[in-house]
Amino acid sequence: MKESVMAAYVGNFCKFTLPRIKFLSRVDTYCHYAKSITSAVSQPRKQLVLGIETSCDDTGAAVVNEDGEILGEELQSQHKIHLLHGGIIPPIANRLHAERIVNVVNTALERSGVSLNELDAIATTVKPGLPLSLCVGVQYGKKLALSANKPFIPVHHMEAHALTIRMIEKVEFPFLVLLISGGHSLLVLARTLDDWSIIGKCIDDAPGEALDKGARRLKLRNIPECSSMCGGQAIEYLAREGNPRAFEFPTPMWRYRDCTFSFSGLKYTLKRTIEKLEKEYEIDGGRILPQVKDLCASYQYGITKHLVRQTQKAMVYIETRNLLPKENFTLVVSGGVACNQYIREALSLLCTKMGYKLFYPPPKLCTDNGIMIAWNGMERWKAKSGILYNKDDIEAVGFQSKCPIGEDLTEDVRTLGIKIKSWVKFR
Repeated sequence: MKESVMAAYVGNFCKFTLPRIKFLSRVDTYCHYAKSITSAVSQPRKQLVLGIETSCDDTGAAVVNEDGEILGEELQSQHKIHLLHGGIIPPIANRLHAERIVNVVNTALERSGVSLNELDAIATTVKPGLPLSLCVGVQYGKKLALSANKPFIPVHHMEAHALTIRMIEKVEFPFLVLLISGGHSLLVLARTLDDWSIIGKCIDDAPGEALDKGARRLKLRNIPECSSMCGGQAIEYLAREGNPRAFEFPTPMWRYRDCTFSFSGLKYTLKRTIEKLEKEYEIDGGRILPQVKDLCASYQYGITKHLVRQTQKAMVYIETRNLLPKENFTLVVSGGVACNQYIREALSLLCTKMGYKLFYPPPKLCTDNGIMIAWNGMERWKAKSGILYNKDDIEAVGFQSKCPIGEDLTEDVRTLGIKIKSWVKFR
């Protein structure tokens, strides 16, 4: 009896209840997909900008959205090729950019999952840089914009370096920027996206160039562990085990009450010191000096000391002229040389002493890349500033090897006659 009742119960369950469960399951599934579709439709599409960078020896491209998310990127460096020639050879850089630009841009787009038609704009470095390098990116960027009927955004390379930090940190205008790279050394006041003032600039070699040429003269490429490093990296690596006070290097511009940079004197002192030691130890050919680590440490210390002192002067000038509200006492450090950890630590001590907040992008974003160009383009896209829509205007865009970043306040700095009562000390 019990078995027959159970059988009847199971039969009724299968007959009436299971179909209802399946129906409800289908309804739930439908509702789930409907909800997903509604959510996707209700959320506005995020704005997208493609950035292209070819100002020197790196071919880069990236796609970023308005929130600073990197959707896709590609970067191909020519470093190892130019290392064989002892420096960047512009015609070689031009050829390599031309060979790689299409693949670099396509790879960045593929990785982002975004088609050319989905982009809001295309941004490209147009100044400053090596003319034979810039021309490749500018021509291709313009061609791409015109073929896809997209707005074109010309980008100032140094502005892009300075604003990269705003992609990852909440840094509000105005703020102080120290841009240090292989081609530049600048202290700039960033007031707005279109309002910049130069407080200090380099009158000869840039710090990155001084480090690279110093490494070349020290023959650091002949040390196995340094063979694939750029000059600045090799000097920093060896300096960790050296004595920064072993050799005395002059303090550039110490008689001048401005924030101007000069690294030629440091480079000349290194050259003379090497020549003296090579003669003393009878070093020739590719042999390395016994004191190479001490030389690297002392040279790096000399360069860092100069950077820190000129930045300290700039901070005093800003406070005297009341150019920044105290809540905006912020120093942003960017450019390839900003990857140097020793220099970062010294600037950190300076900022602590002067009451500044210190920000710098991660090393990957300090060197030249397509991401910083895409983000600068996004900043301009959101601000509706410097965007070209007209075909004739886009076709008329050229490139510039040299271009100031803003108003030059150097003379006003000199007129003020800055005096530093106590220099920041670092080891």
